[in-house]
Amino acid sequence: MEFQKKKQCNPLVNRALNQMAHQPASGAKDLNPKQVETNHLLSKKLTEVYRLWGYEEISPPRVERLSTLMAGGAIRSEDIVQLVADDPLGLRPELTASITRAACTRLAQRNRPLRLSTTGTIFEIRDSVEGAICIEENLQCGVELFGYKGINAEIELLTLLLQAMEKLDLDSQHEPTLLIGHTSLMQLILSDMDIDIKDDIKNALLNYDRLTLENLDVDKKSKDRLLEIQSFRGHPTEIINKLSNYIGESHALENLQKLFSTIQPIAKERGIKLQLDPTFQPHFELYTGIVFQLVCKGYSAPVVIARGGRYDDLVKHFGAIKDDAAGLGFSFAIDKIREFIIEKGNINTQTDKIIIAYGQNTNINAAFERQLYWHNKGHVAEIQLDPVKSKEDALLKVTSSNNNKLDWIE
Repeated sequence: MEFQKKKQCNPLVNRALNQMAHQPASGAKDLNPKQVETNHLLSKKLTEVYRLWGYEEISPPRVERLSTLMAGGAIRSEDIVQLVADDPLGLRPELTASITRAACTRLAQRNRPLRLSTTGTIFEIRDSVEGAICIEENLQCGVELFGYKGINAEIELLTLLLQAMEKLDLDSQHEPTLLIGHTSLMQLILSDMDIDIKDDIKNALLNYDRLTLENLDVDKKSKDRLLEIQSFRGHPTEIINKLSNYIGESHALENLQKLFSTIQPIAKERGIKLQLDPTFQPHFELYTGIVFQLVCKGYSAPVVIARGGRYDDLVKHFGAIKDDAAGLGFSFAIDKIREFIIEKGNINTQTDKIIIAYGQNTNINAAFERQLYWHNKGHVAEIQLDPVKSKEDALLKVTSSNNNKLDWIE
């Protein structure tokens, strides 16, 4: 009891306990002004590129029906932050399902191809080190293209991705790599395998699990083939040639060949490495065609800063038919890009600020009039709310920052 009294009387302990009680929820974070401003600048740069390509910006809701967010079973309910409400609702874990719903309902009468862009928050569920579940809030900025089934849509999308990447001013030391796969390639690789072990083989290939492949109950020729395919990851032309020897001619390989012949010179010019991986599959099973992610070298591990692919089946799920049942897109992870930018000091978020100060015999209304004058000229201007004794005292306050300038009212 005596210890408890001392603890309660200690202001430092009380202050620490109070701060702990008012921390954000596990996984959530407060962004400081510099982080917020950097997010705005990055999103603005990307959105301007999208606009020049004809992509119109929309803003789908953060809260959707659970049936929408599950995307026809492509996303598990466990991966969605669910809300307590009369209807089964949740917070979106990604943007694609919400935009596809809008494209197939409210925007169904718009001409195709339909080009849309959006910037918005997603809510991802993560397991913490302690084993608890935490919710991460992340800002995404991307595009979606609806109503075109040909490979030229992928060529446009990835060319746009490479051009947008140039606007982010990332350092070459981040070694950006565009990793591309195709969902049909995995199906072709597994086509001759026994149905009872197909899932085991697929999981082993996806997770680069050589031990499982070596212990498969298959003939030696099939096992050696799978072990070799597991190493198929690298220069697109080389990997396509190797795959042709194993699975023969295929529409997927023809499309990949056409895609890479167009984007390879663009990627080379921008210092972005291309890599083809036939066993690459994203976490959400949204995609039915080409899939990709843009990876940068982080300080401790690779960081995925953009991802996307084709999702025709999802568009069909929301009611589109025939040629309109086609969609593909990508999103940049703004928060992850921001950390690269801020740590290297590659972006300047400081703004010249005018501080309006006034003397003892001046009314604050004069300061507000002066502030309006500066605002009309597009300058950031704020008022010292209390009168200052002299101009010299006002200058002392202003010079504490190199970006501040004094506007003194006598």
